[in-house]
Amino acid sequence: MTKPMMDLRELVEKSGDADLLKEMIGFAAKRLMELEVGVRAGAAYGEKDPERKAQRNGYQERDWQTRAGNVELRIPKLRTGSYFPSFLEPRRAVEKALTAVIQEAYIQGVSTRAMDDLVQAMGGTGISKSQVSRLCEEIDERVEAFLTRPIEGEWVYLWIDATYLKVRQGGPSFRHQ
Repeated sequence: MTKPMMDLRELVEKSGDADLLKEMIGFAAKRLMELEVGVRAGAAYGEKDPERKAQRNGYQERDWQTRAGNVELRIPKLRTGSYFPSFLEPRRAVEKALTAVIQEAYIQGVSTRAMDDLVQAMGGTGISKSQVSRLCEEIDERVEAFLTRPIEGEWVYLWIDATYLKVRQGGPSFRHQ
């Protein structure tokens, strides 16, 4: 981070204007989302248009970590199709990478409780046990699909059955009394 950016961040964090800056970022994000959803839906909010492609269907709550702090977003949902804000797209790659790390740690046997420490060590804000479980459900589903898949055709196999006994050779003899 450059020195001027650090100075600005320190100033914002120390002053009472941090909330104002977060509100401004939230306001701009909300307006940008409304414009993007309007284009995707074919009409603005509340506008009647025969060319409309989709209807709105509530909001999805999401926290957005910014340099000014946590901004709570209400991302509009559509009844048909999907929408994700374009300004959050770069974070998707980071989220996918973090999800992959969490899933790999799960496979390696790291407990869901230890995942919180792992995520914090990577610079995240932490993760709950239930979030880890939801992320790893996909792995469990794939494993289940693999284990229950039909096995068709002929398979060649070799069955070996053996007994292994540990024996001491040339050692002292034992007397039974």
